[in-house]
Formats: sequence, C-alpha cells, structure tokens
Amino acid sequence: MSNIIAIVGRPNVGKSTLFNRLTESNQAIVKEVSGVTRDRIYGRGEWNGIPFSVIDTGGYVKGSDDIFEGEIRKQVEIAIDEANVIVFVVDVMTGITDLDEKVAGMLRKSKKKVFIAANKVDNTERIGLSSEFYSFGFGEIFDISAVNGSGTGELLDELVQHFDKAADMDEPDIPRVAVVGKPNVGKSSLINALTGEDRNIVTDISGTTRDAINTRYNSFGFDFMLIDTAGIRKKSKVHEDIEYYSVLRSVRAIENSDVCIFMLDATEGIQKQDLSIFYIAEKNHKGVVVLVNKWDLIEKDHKTTKEYEDKIREELAPFNDVPILFTSTVTKQRIHRTLETVMRVYENRIKRIPTSELNEVMQEVIAGNPPPSVKGKYIKIKYIQQLPTHAPAFAFFCNLPQYIGESYKRFLENRIRENWDFEGVPIRIFFRRK
Repeated sequence: MSNIIAIVGRPNVGKSTLFNRLTESNQAIVKEVSGVTRDRIYGRGEWNGIPFSVIDTGGYVKGSDDIFEGEIRKQVEIAIDEANVIVFVVDVMTGITDLDEKVAGMLRKSKKKVFIAANKVDNTERIGLSSEFYSFGFGEIFDISAVNGSGTGELLDELVQHFDKAADMDEPDIPRVAVVGKPNVGKSSLINALTGEDRNIVTDISGTTRDAINTRYNSFGFDFMLIDTAGIRKKSKVHEDIEYYSVLRSVRAIENSDVCIFMLDATEGIQKQDLSIFYIAEKNHKGVVVLVNKWDLIEKDHKTTKEYEDKIREELAPFNDVPILFTSTVTKQRIHRTLETVMRVYENRIKRIPTSELNEVMQEVIAGNPPPSVKGKYIKIKYIQQLPTHAPAFAFFCNLPQYIGESYKRFLENRIRENWDFEGVPIRIFFRRK
C-alpha cells in the first residue's frame, strides 16, 4: 500500500472519531473510555480525488505494566513504521500532558512527517487554545473537531500534498475470508501464524479483539483478504456496550465475506454458542471451513479424529457438507492446508453449472424419483436453471410448486451435491411455476 496516514496519540483524545471521519465510516468503535481501540485498524478514504489508507491505533501508553497497554504500544510503533505521514492527535481541553510529551518524543525519532491535530475545537470559543502545542516543534497546528468535522478539510488539504497522486488504491477484487468463532478460540493467533507477523494482539484473555480487522494475504500462490473478528458471545453475556458493537461488527464482517473459517476449541467441543455463529454464516449463504484449533492439547488414538469429526457433522446437520480440519496455531499444524481448503470452498461458491448439463443429470434423477402426488395431483418438473446469484441457487420450474415439501427439496439438494462438488457451500433451491 501507499498513501498511508497513521493516527496516534495518548488514550481518549478522539483518534477513532477522527478515523471514522476520514474514512466516512463507523469502522472504529468510539467510546469515552480509554483503551477501547487495541489493534491497528485499516480504513480507506479519498480527498480531492486522491485515495489513501488510514490506520487507527490504540492510545499510546509508555511504561505501563498492563498487558494490553504493552501490546498497544507495540502496535502503535508498527503503524508509525508503515505510514507515510502521521497525524498526532491532542486534546485542546486538557493541553499538554506527560503522555503527550512521550508520544512527541517517539514521533521525533521516527523521522516521518507529523501533523498535529488539536481535537475538540467544537466551537469558536476554543479556537486559539492550541497554541501551546507549537512547543512540540512539528510546525503548523490544525484546529479540528472530529465530531462535527470542522477543520478536517484543511488538515486533509495539507496531508494529500505529501501523497503519491498516481497511487493505485482500488479495492482489489479478491476473495474475502472472515475468521469467526466465539471468544478465545485462537482467531487472532491463526492470522498471526498465517501472516508471520504480530498483526493482531493475542492474549489468553477473551475479548481482546474488538474491531473487525482486515489483512491482505498474498503468499504461496494465495491472494485474499483475511478478516479477524471479535468473538461472538451469547446476547445474555454481552454486558458492555463496547462488546455489543464488536459483536455487530463481527456479524457485518460475516455478511461482507465470501468464506468463513469457523474456529472451534478442541478442548471444549462444539457448543450451543458455536452453533449460533455457524448459523449466521449459513443464513448469509457463506462458504464455511470448520477449523478445530488447539488439537495439540487433545490426547489422541487412531479413532479420535474420526469420532470428533462425526460428532461435529451431527451437530451441524442438516448443512454438514463442510470440510473439517484439525490444527494448532501454536505448532502451525495444517496451516497451509487450511488455505488450500478455503480457496477450494471459494471456487465451489462461485461455481456455475451449464444449464444443459444440469438438466441432463437432474431430469434423470427426477424421473427415477418424482415428487409425491398431493391430493391426487401430480407435480411435473420441466426445467432446471442455476440462478445468477453470488452463492449457488437453483430454480426448478414446475406446474404446482406450492405442493413440493421440504423433504423432496432436501432430496434434490443431496443429489446436486452428489453430482457436483459444493462442499462447504450452502445451496438454495426454489420452485417456480413454469
């Protein structure tokens, strides 16, 4: 990527609000509590026809014993290293603090172009309160209000002067893969293992990831977008409103993906909460790869894998035609095979069956096992066609579609799966009047 802005500053100065303003989104969670943003979050924006990327970072805290703050500090340093220009956000209402001084010291060492955004200038009475920030020595101060947008235009005018105007920032047309599961099953560890870098914060504490985070993966012949999501909990367990928005964002990440890597904890097995996440992916007609993590912690014999797999398929019924892999993000066992399986499921999801082939095979199936008659009336299926949808869907044209039951619909789906490989992909079947 090129044309990257990193937004940094101490906790609770309005970095995420500015991020949402620059990207014209609600991608970053905003709340009047420090430490809400933890990972590096990427967004995209455009100003005067020039596209750019924005990185939101957690509040920089130096010398803290808190495990999250130590990890946040590392993420901020990586973001600064990635960026072309840096927006240093400060708060005009509190002025310069010791933490601001520490952030400024770190930015001076980076040798990057730094712009100071004096935030919370929400009215004319606060204009001019930012003059003390000139002492940092970064040049002009931009008075802004991230909440109402005042001053952000002037800031962007100056930022884009330092960008490559010919940079190609178009969203690549590549598969989108969401890593989903309940909290603490190893989603962020999987992405870090795949990318070979500490892209996402990993701790043993559930709920570490709060935002949906995108990572471009382009290695070993694979090219797709990985989306790490916050763990989805039962609604009754979601007490913090921050976590509530995280869950909403995870659901949205599933909706915007092509394939979901559905992660389970091998030590806990498949539980009701896992099934609710699986049903969200199925309801949205997404491809699914089941990944059983922490397999290194299970005592095994020659029957363990088969018995575990059979139990999972039984729980996932009726949609249990999904690939199931057993892995460990610690030992990186079968990590590469996971990628191969994900891409195979993606190909299955976009697969198109020629209409002639579809009718040739399925008409023979229907002739051998026609729909049962209802009230003395016989149903005749004349023609089958795959619909031009994002996920596999088939229309069966017949004389009396209202009389076809769910069991015969399931029978047809099973015959389609027997004749063509749609493993990992939900199939929709519609009956229409000829």
